[in-house]
Amino acid sequence: MKDQRLKVFRAALDALVESLSAQVRVSRWTDVVEAPPEPLRVAASKLTERLGAADRLASGTFVGSPVDTTRVNAMCATMKRLDGAYVTYRKRLEGKPEQSGDAASALELDIAEATAPPPA
Repeated sequence: MKDQRLKVFRAALDALVESLSAQVRVSRWTDVVEAPPEPLRVAASKLTERLGAADRLASGTFVGSPVDTTRVNAMCATMKRLDGAYVTYRKRLEGKPEQSGDAASALELDIAEATAPPPA
């Protein structure tokens, strides 16, 4: 039987990816007449909360079957990588705010690389 805790890790990773992607989209929003859609703003607004949840999960020790432990370790490594990508994004914005497009592109690339399926 699959360990039900895997669902918690998967949900946390998916939520983090959703918020990071929303953050990128909101940062690129250029329509001055219309604000970003509500679901996008909500997902972006939960980023700090989701980063915290991912950090708590990734910093813990998972004990389970070898297969489940391997899966959880991979998800935790992805969460840590995405956290680092977001920190880099924020530092780039603080250093040169006029290059927000470049920072958003770099974060978007990091998200895509971190969530890409492993090569077969």
